[in-house]
Amino acid sequence: MREAMMQAKVGDDVFEEDETVNALEAKLCRMFNMDAALYCPSGTMTNQIAIKCFTNPMDEVICDQTAHVYRYEGGGIAYNSLASVRLLHGERGILTTELIEPEINEENIHYPNSSLVVLENTVNKGGGACYKLDQIAPIHTLCSIKGLKLHLDGARLFNALIATGDKAKDYGQYFDGISICLSKGLGAPVGSVLLASKETIKKARKIRKVLGGGMRQAGFLAAAGIYALDHHVERLKTDHAHAKVIAKTLSELSWVNAVMPVETNIIIFQVKPKYEAVEVVRKLTEKGILCNTTNRDTIRFVTHLDISTEMVDRAIEILLHLYP
Repeated sequence: MREAMMQAKVGDDVFEEDETVNALEAKLCRMFNMDAALYCPSGTMTNQIAIKCFTNPMDEVICDQTAHVYRYEGGGIAYNSLASVRLLHGERGILTTELIEPEINEENIHYPNSSLVVLENTVNKGGGACYKLDQIAPIHTLCSIKGLKLHLDGARLFNALIATGDKAKDYGQYFDGISICLSKGLGAPVGSVLLASKETIKKARKIRKVLGGGMRQAGFLAAAGIYALDHHVERLKTDHAHAKVIAKTLSELSWVNAVMPVETNIIIFQVKPKYEAVEVVRKLTEKGILCNTTNRDTIRFVTHLDISTEMVDRAIEILLHLYP
């Protein structure tokens, strides 16, 4: 990947002159059967740009209460788009038409205008839960009938594709915008790409500039994304297998209360009441296992391409002997 970065042909991406950025954007358009794309520094930026493109001030965004766009993007929906949020409670963050439809506001002077639904795939706080395309299709139909836009926070979309067997090329027909992160499971150091229509991306390009996301010789970074797409997608199966092995061990430990079902590369587990998650994380950190809490009694592990089978075996050994 570093060799590919150093050999990249670069230019000024603000003027759309960087050959490698252009190649990355075109590659993802082909993969997802969408018209245009925009390379950005982060998934937060691609999500926030999309929300800004698809809403007007005083509109309302519908998403799950665990959604990254709501919980982990610094209040950006309010700050950048002047929109409110309608929070739903999906099963592990997965939304359905039955949940969404009753929350779409009718035309009324007292209500914000429901203009956008955001899905997240995979769901971070849902333990890497996946949507399948047959779950997405009816949501797309509902949004079309009701006149709402549909955006996908696809930070770990390739994990979902590997887990479900769905095809990337089938996604574009369902979404007005898709955010693809290159710096998580795919292993690039930086970068996210927003996919949408040509008209939307024209608007998004200006918003990126306003947010400070216009980059010059960004091809050095985009080259890492191209390499990741060419070499790091199929190997996500290994991360999923590692996560399942670790989850099985956790489910058998006396100090673990419950483990969320593991579909991809995220493991979220709950410790029993006599233990505090922050203390468990401290003990694990001392022994070389880096992880984080998601609340007072739950912990998140994530497997990725820098985690070898030997590391997984070592982690299991540590977990087995962490508490008597």
